[in-house]
Order: sequence, then structure tokens, then C-alpha cells
Amino acid sequence: MQQSQFGIGIDLVKIKRFEKIPYKTRPKFYKKIFTPTEIKYCLRYRHPAKHFAVRFALKEAVKKSIKKNVNFIDIVTGFRSKPVVSIRDDQEHIFLASLSHEDEYAIAVVISIRQIR
Repeated sequence: MQQSQFGIGIDLVKIKRFEKIPYKTRPKFYKKIFTPTEIKYCLRYRHPAKHFAVRFALKEAVKKSIKKNVNFIDIVTGFRSKPVVSIRDDQEHIFLASLSHEDEYAIAVVISIRQIR
């Protein structure tokens, strides 16, 4: 019989943090946190800081929702009609996420579901 473990994580980020360190001046910083696909996605917007901030909040919320330590770069985010999240080389966890950004802040909430065999 399979059981599930649930976790929840939330994170709030000031968008200004990412405005103060633009990608053009600190690409190494961004490459430690975001995948090339995530960077490309955020940079296509006129104000990429809010997109980087909300993705960072999502990665922090994922880390808070699970019981193991994982690097930011291994948390992969994407968008279809809703946020999509996965962890590289992790088949155990499924994530449900909600994101928002408004004026000064970006927020992410994550529910993680871990299948126990």
C-alpha cells in the first residue's frame, strides 16, 4: 500500500533585491540559482526582476516543503497554464504551486506530495 507525505512551503521576496543586481552585471549569480531556460524566460520580459523574484520565491518554497536539502539549480521551474516544478533526479515528489507578484513583492506557495512505497 502506498502512503503519501505532504509538505507546504511559502516564500515572499522583495522584487527590488533582483532590480539591484541586474543579470547583465552579475550573470554568475543568476547561473547558480536559475537554469538557462529559466534565465531566457525571465530576460524576455521588459522587467525581468519580478520574474526572477517570483521564480526565486518558488524555489525557496519548494525547499521549505520537503525534508531533504536540494540546490536551487536542481529545482526546475516552468510554465504552461500553471506553474510547473520538479527536482532533477527526484521521482518521489509532486508539487502544486501558486505564484503572484504585485508592485514590490513576489510570493510563492507550494504543496509537496511525496509517495512512500
